[in-house]
Amino acid sequence: MTQRVSTGLGKLDAMLGGGLLPGTLAVVYGATGIGKTHLGLTFADHGRVTDGARGLVFDMNGRGDSQQHDEYAARLFGWRLTPWTHTVTPMAHPYPPAAQMDAYYSNAFRWVGRVRDFQVPTTDGAYEFDWTWKATYNHALYTVRPFVYFHFAAGTRRVVVDGVEPMDAPADSIQFFLFDELYRKTIHRDAETLGMEICLPVPKHREFIDRHRYDHAQITTLLLVTTEETRLEDLLARKVATGDLGATANTILVMGSERVGTRLARMLCVVKHRSSATSDEIVEYRITPRGLEL
Repeated sequence: MTQRVSTGLGKLDAMLGGGLLPGTLAVVYGATGIGKTHLGLTFADHGRVTDGARGLVFDMNGRGDSQQHDEYAARLFGWRLTPWTHTVTPMAHPYPPAAQMDAYYSNAFRWVGRVRDFQVPTTDGAYEFDWTWKATYNHALYTVRPFVYFHFAAGTRRVVVDGVEPMDAPADSIQFFLFDELYRKTIHRDAETLGMEICLPVPKHREFIDRHRYDHAQITTLLLVTTEETRLEDLLARKVATGDLGATANTILVMGSERVGTRLARMLCVVKHRSSATSDEIVEYRITPRGLEL
């Protein structure tokens, strides 16, 4: 039987047939303030219990820590979300200072808006990324890739990506583009290849690379996407647009509000959980001083 990845919420794990499947992508859709960040931080912190290491928190919001990650993590889990700052340029000393291994937060990708905002027209009428932007992006990768690699090498097995803003056409979103690049080329890059790209020259660091191999197919990613829709019914009726990562995700959760009598209740349900038994139940939850409670 496949070992499940616990979300840290017993009721949600039960709805998911025991939890998320390792190595898959789960997408959570919901309006701002609905509790996605609480869910994401619970999932990340629970890695401390099940994996021996907390998950990574990757904030893609260009306005900084507007999601209140640091405040929530400190209050709910006594967890100080120290930002990762260690940068490894080609042929530089790769290994992070010991204190950086307690840094599980990064907001190195601060770009928001449309892909076209970062492109320039070519002579044949097409578009390509502006060279200045590409240079800035590649410099950010010198921080992002070591952030992922050294934590995975130390035992981290889960990633939370937050701060993805609404976009009418997801395929036009620079955030969706950046996440797709991050997911395919870093999170799910095999450990040896990624290690050889960061730890240069390879012969000098060969022993470290070989001793710290991990199975990238066991890394589970939770992507939190903000929507314009707030009502649960509208989220359930939401069409999958071109470029929407939910189309290829293994699991989709939606979090929305509905009127119950004289109050507005928050509701959660599992829309898709591919290759696994799942519950069709719609569950009410509350955001309390202790976090998310179903």
